[in-house]
Amino acid sequence: MSVIGFAFICRLNSHAQTTQDTTRKPAFSLYTPIEQTTNGGFQPKLLSIDEINLVASYYSQNGDHSPVTGGIGTEKVTDISTGIDLKMAWQLQELHKNSLTFGFGYDHHTSASAAYVNQSGASKTGGSRIYPSLDWTTENTKTGNTFGLGAYYSGEYNYQSLGFDLHFSKKTADKNGEFSAKLQAYFDEVKLIYPSELIPTTTTTTVITSASGSSVTGGKASIPSNPRNTYSASFAWSQIINSRMQIAFLTDVVAQNGYLGLPFHRVFFNTNTSKDTVEKLPSSRYKLPIGFRLNYFLGDNIIIRSYYRYYMDSWGIKSNTASIEIPVKLTPFFSVSPFYRYYNQTAAKYFAPYAMHSRADEYYTSNYEYAQFHAGFFGVGFRFAPPKGVLGWQNLHELEIRYGHYTQTTDLVSDVISLNLGFK
Repeated sequence: MSVIGFAFICRLNSHAQTTQDTTRKPAFSLYTPIEQTTNGGFQPKLLSIDEINLVASYYSQNGDHSPVTGGIGTEKVTDISTGIDLKMAWQLQELHKNSLTFGFGYDHHTSASAAYVNQSGASKTGGSRIYPSLDWTTENTKTGNTFGLGAYYSGEYNYQSLGFDLHFSKKTADKNGEFSAKLQAYFDEVKLIYPSELIPTTTTTTVITSASGSSVTGGKASIPSNPRNTYSASFAWSQIINSRMQIAFLTDVVAQNGYLGLPFHRVFFNTNTSKDTVEKLPSSRYKLPIGFRLNYFLGDNIIIRSYYRYYMDSWGIKSNTASIEIPVKLTPFFSVSPFYRYYNQTAAKYFAPYAMHSRADEYYTSNYEYAQFHAGFFGVGFRFAPPKGVLGWQNLHELEIRYGHYTQTTDLVSDVISLNLGFK
């Protein structure tokens, strides 16, 4: 599992179901409220900051199946991630509440295996990624239905991604059921950074024309890139069964096309030679995950959250995910949430370990992301949300710390700790 995947696990599993105080005034305001109008007593609310969330995490992993060196070698990685979400809200019409959420994230990671993109071990061993996002959502306050648009960007030294989404939801008349859908498209560019011994011997000379009209030979040639496009449609139906039970059905349909491998992932063939090549994967892939979620309230102090997902794709991978989390409220403002997740998957049709591929294979990879394995992820979260604010600061309404430990039958292990601060 990727570094970013682990950071998101901690974040996505972190939010307990709480009742928001709708009478609380925004922590900050960009405008002075206008006078009350006469149209039925409705008072428009201009743009104000509604919520701020700060998230930071530290991730560390180790293993010995790096794809950079053909399925052997160190998988040691560390990652420090920080992010902020700023939600702004306004309401100019009686039945339409709008929100605008700005997100910005920054990751810095180090990877020992990245050094071996160059056989001498002299390559860079770390990198950084930024990922801003923007989402606009409008809600009909009478029906609870929503509609929104989103945009995303992610950039690092070997990868650029631009994404867009359209999302909406519709509640039943009694508001106990809700259907939601999200359509997404990502347009990526993968830089073709090859292992040092496989870089083509022919190079392109960059010609720079000076202001005087003369030509200057030199400069740094740009690294070519290949596109990768991803299109997905996500659907969910949630239903409140009774005062204690809530269920949800979820499914996604995902299609990818373009360059779906990475050029610095080596593959060694079973020819008893030291010669290598880079992984080769099909230019299209289809994914179909189907999930079910059940939340049950055992009383005022205990919630059971359970989840199951079945996944299949056109590369031959089939997987099962099952998780459970049990938030326990020890005091009115302090809760503990132990959790466990189990995962297994079959191998992709194109995977083989180090030096096990045949040159007759049409496609090949030794990336253990596509191997058969079982995995477990367990940990605990601590949430502190006193009514007068954390440490007496009323605007800081929530503090949460989570720790998780991950093990995989390929001998990959990792640990992640995250901190979430919520401001109102």
